[in-house]
Amino acid sequence: MNNYNGKILTRGSNQVRSRFVKKNGQCNVVFTNMEEKRQRYLADIFTTCVDIRWRYLLLIFCTSFMISWLFFGIIFYTVSLAHGDFEETPIVKGDGLAVGELHGPTSGHAFAGQPQRMPCILHVQGFIGALLFSMETQTTIGYGWRCVTEECPVAVITVVIQSIVGCIIDSFMIGTIMAKMARPKKRNQTLMFSKNAVIALRDGKLCLMWRVGNLRRSHIVEAHVRAQLIRSYVTAEGEFIPLEQMDLNVGYDEGTDRLFLVSPLVIVHEIDKDSPLYTLSRADLEADDFEIVVILEGMVEATAMTTQFRSSYLAREIFWGHRFEPVIYEDRNCYKVDYARFHKTYEVPSTPHLSAKELEETASQASSATSPASACRSTKTLIPSSLSAFCYENEVALSCGEDENDMFDSPQIVGKERAEERRTSVSVDFQNMFQDTATMTSGNVMCVLDMDNNQMEFDILQTAIPLDPVTYKNEQEL
Repeated sequence: MNNYNGKILTRGSNQVRSRFVKKNGQCNVVFTNMEEKRQRYLADIFTTCVDIRWRYLLLIFCTSFMISWLFFGIIFYTVSLAHGDFEETPIVKGDGLAVGELHGPTSGHAFAGQPQRMPCILHVQGFIGALLFSMETQTTIGYGWRCVTEECPVAVITVVIQSIVGCIIDSFMIGTIMAKMARPKKRNQTLMFSKNAVIALRDGKLCLMWRVGNLRRSHIVEAHVRAQLIRSYVTAEGEFIPLEQMDLNVGYDEGTDRLFLVSPLVIVHEIDKDSPLYTLSRADLEADDFEIVVILEGMVEATAMTTQFRSSYLAREIFWGHRFEPVIYEDRNCYKVDYARFHKTYEVPSTPHLSAKELEETASQASSATSPASACRSTKTLIPSSLSAFCYENEVALSCGEDENDMFDSPQIVGKERAEERRTSVSVDFQNMFQDTATMTSGNVMCVLDMDNNQMEFDILQTAIPLDPVTYKNEQEL
């Protein structure tokens, strides 16, 4: 088997067929020509952030905070600049000389006869200071050095708005990261499907089987399995369906699709009349081109979140006439699972190469050839070569019919004894009697024994009407 980036070269074909579902569970589907793709994805921004890769989510996380800090820092700088907090105010020292100072003292006292203005934000001397104040406000660091004053109501409103926006950004980003971390997607790394599927007889029926296992001690709650056959299909009207999906029954009606996945289990799909593989033989398997997608669903025990694990099998990956090797054995007071044998199979040479339909037809033909009930219903079998053999076979069938009626009225043991006595008496009496009547009429004659009156009646048999011994006896009683 040759792998080419998820493509498999199928047996007997020079064309490379792409998988619909890869072995790791990823769907090999690419969407193109979508209208308003960006608008649709942005409308559901939370799901988009959860689905994207971690590198992009962290980039969005950092970018959102940087943009927020920068935006409100520009607002604080603009407010301070409009208020005139960055203008130089002359301050007179002890020698009477005036020197430049970026802003006056924090008090409102007058100096040299001139009152000094209170800034909007204390200790903010430029854009860097305004940016630091924005970061401290949104992250609630609170160094205790820079703070807003009552001089500028706009600055106070900006602080309130930034606090609300900061809470929204924190809630959204933390919720997205937690949802992404808590997703049970990585739980699939500890679930496993067998590399190959097999087809073999189980309980006399042809079955498709594959194996599934759980590598963790924690269980998959309410685990259940599904399977679908994917192949191209042409309808009766000539419509071509490239990927027709048909369900494979894995025991939904009986409830066997529900799994107690403590140890590796073999999933069985019985190939019957309702199965899409009913006409598939070994030769067809080698030449056919289809894909079987298997799905395991359940809840993770630790988080109670639903997980789904997928894999697929191409026709090339299904082994005809193989079974899986046992992986579990008892060791002292516990059971051990040998995962080294999880994917291994062994060949069963006795597996027939016929399809399930052909096997059923062969079995029905063989049973009809050997079954006494079928022989009685057949017209040719009803016309024997000798009169004695004909009467004997019909009387045995008649006795069997009486025994079945008696079983409903009497205990089972008494019915068996009466049936045995009648078979013995009929066998001896009829064989002795017809040895003396060999010269009887050569026509078709039916003999009926009246068990109550010990009388024998002979009737001419109409060959065009099949004889049902039980029905005939019921009519005689009437």
